[in-house]
Amino acid sequence: MTTPVMLLEAAGPEAQALARAAAASGHTVHAVTTATVHAAYPPDLHQLLDGYLLTDFAHPEQALADITRYAHQIGAAALLTSNEYLTPLCARACADLGLPGNDPDRAVAARDKAAMAQALEAAGVTTPRTRAITGPGELDALHAAGHLRYPCVIKPADGAGSSGVTVVTDPEQLYAAWHAARSVETMYGMPRAYGALAQDYVTGREFSVESLTQDGATTHLGITRKHLTAGAHRVETGHSLPARLAPADEAKLHEQTEKAIAAVGIRNGASHTELILTPGGRCTVLEIGARLGAGHIGVLIQHALGIDPWQALWDIALGRPPKVAAQSSNYATVRFLTSPAAGRLVSVNGLPDIGERTPAVHLRCAKGNLVAPAASNRGRLGHIIVTGHDPAAVDHLAEKFLRQITVTIDTGSPA
Repeated sequence: MTTPVMLLEAAGPEAQALARAAAASGHTVHAVTTATVHAAYPPDLHQLLDGYLLTDFAHPEQALADITRYAHQIGAAALLTSNEYLTPLCARACADLGLPGNDPDRAVAARDKAAMAQALEAAGVTTPRTRAITGPGELDALHAAGHLRYPCVIKPADGAGSSGVTVVTDPEQLYAAWHAARSVETMYGMPRAYGALAQDYVTGREFSVESLTQDGATTHLGITRKHLTAGAHRVETGHSLPARLAPADEAKLHEQTEKAIAAVGIRNGASHTELILTPGGRCTVLEIGARLGAGHIGVLIQHALGIDPWQALWDIALGRPPKVAAQSSNYATVRFLTSPAAGRLVSVNGLPDIGERTPAVHLRCAKGNLVAPAASNRGRLGHIIVTGHDPAAVDHLAEKFLRQITVTIDTGSPA
């Protein structure tokens, strides 16, 4: 007998991986989405789904009522989302349905970054000093009072994927940074948060910890090393997993991550915690999401560690013990392609072939599309994944492939 399960939004690489994992296990998969997004589902995704519910995520109370009614109608045994914008709604729906989920009263702290900063500080998590800003005049006042240290970070309270995030090095950049933070569109027409955040800038090496929690007990799957651009926009250009760290540094990352997980009420499911290790050895939590890391981190976990994070998440959602022990000790990295200039994409040449060392080579941007240098993670043109046993050799090969790739842009067609 098949078991019906529900997925809050099936669009996107991580959500589709969850849908495939559920279908492969014999579950009937039902998606909850909007009419506009559902119309853009690719044919292979439609084939995976046994049913769907159309609702309006911009009205969470109505969406919650729709979800619970549909779940009762089909006898849903599990409810999951990989979409950061929908994690608070998912927590509330799981609570109403009596399904394993996160604390509905604290789930907003893993989405609204102002609430997150308050929750982390209250729990004693080491985190950058953060101030909620309701207007650009408050930035002037903070600067005049000497309460802004440069560089600082201005970012939206409700953003994702580094959209609208600016590293400000001079007070003359504050207004532009404010408007960049406020110009980011939310998904599904959701109402905007009240303002933006001004945050201390923390120098050091950036990592993320990928974790699974069941009934409040957490297992860390791995630590991801981040590859970032410099300048005003710190775009993630790659991830490598597992990061090779001294045991003391690894312990610091895990300690702060576990405190952050508890602070935002993650009880059942994945978490993706972004942290900085400073040159002095201090560990600072930047953000935490109640979801598995995006940017193909789940695929890296599969290739490097032999763990199926998608199946593990369904096991947790169904109340079953997940398989989270590493089955291999390999290494995997993903590198993202970006545009060197603004204009129209003419060609991408020199991509490696898919093979044992390069299991994924993908372009997400079609020729002829308008592109620009990435100002957020959404500006990526595609990616390559490289795997192997030796981290240095894998990273070297990934960099070699990137040097061989030529992205040609017609700059006469401005983006």
